[in-house]
Amino acid sequence: MGPRNDARAHTDPVSTIPGVPTQILLAPDSFKGTFSAREVAEAVGSGLREAGCDVDLCPVADGGEGTLEALVAPLGAELHQVEVGDPLRRAVRAQFGLAIIPAGRGREAVGIIEVASASGLGLVAEEERDPLVADTFGTGELILAAVEAGARTLYLGVGGSATTDGGAGAIAAIERGGGLCGARLVVLCDVRTPFEDAGRVFAPQKGADGEDVRRLTKRLHALARRLPRDPRGIPMTGAAGGLSGGLWAAFEAELIPGAAFVLDAIDFDRRMRGARAVVAGEGKLDQQSLAGKAVSEVSTRARQSGVPCFAVTGRRELDSFGARILDLQAVLEAGNLSELRRAGAELAQLIFAG
Repeated sequence: MGPRNDARAHTDPVSTIPGVPTQILLAPDSFKGTFSAREVAEAVGSGLREAGCDVDLCPVADGGEGTLEALVAPLGAELHQVEVGDPLRRAVRAQFGLAIIPAGRGREAVGIIEVASASGLGLVAEEERDPLVADTFGTGELILAAVEAGARTLYLGVGGSATTDGGAGAIAAIERGGGLCGARLVVLCDVRTPFEDAGRVFAPQKGADGEDVRRLTKRLHALARRLPRDPRGIPMTGAAGGLSGGLWAAFEAELIPGAAFVLDAIDFDRRMRGARAVVAGEGKLDQQSLAGKAVSEVSTRARQSGVPCFAVTGRRELDSFGARILDLQAVLEAGNLSELRRAGAELAQLIFAG
């Protein structure tokens, strides 16, 4: 449904009422493999602006693709490029961010790293995907590069990987490179899945068939028994095919929800409280959206603050009950930039008609 010609009529009277916010906060995640979070926010924002709305672009992430992009500006990070191995250990240029932030009475260098940059599914063509061979060695190399650049705390976003190696590749690379040299590793997780379920839950998305899943699961259990501590049964250890659990076990990495970390870093709560409504979004809205994903964190915070929350998605597989759990006022499907702009115009009507 396209925007009506009188969409501006809904906004102008509201803007004259003292104390009533008129700005719309656009806080979508990326549409994985299609559009970045910023591209989604800009397209929806274009439709809202054409309808006479004021917008605040606030692209978000949950530890997956776009985490580095979301954090670079708020943390004042500088981007560095380095050559590492991709999931099949072919040379690829990957990047990480390095920022100097306040810490206690002084300042600290922090590194911001995305698994997707070195070990991402998008780096492997569909016909090349080999879930039994793909590993995280390149992510380990990227972590070492950030340590060598001076990072004392490493924030690692682990969504979007092509791997189910339990972090074995990354562990091997880090140990071969001399370890973390005292740096603290914090893993930003986008799921709560435990280590032993990583193969069953995520490997089919990475090209694994039923037999592959059985072999990968058996391999994860064997790795868990060899690690310094057992990651099985621990929430969030299954992220990125068990990479989070491997790093937790081998290097005492701290595992935290990525969406909450990113939203805090970009000052989301303050911006939300000054908005009339929030628009969340992700490429596919489904059952996984209910736990750990950015859209869940955005909608939860909006509900707690009494701010209406809407969503745009490339594909909706979440039923009405799921949408009510997220307390979404409406969900609009939009698969390309033109449709996202039209969704923005329709949102103007929905938001201000209410």
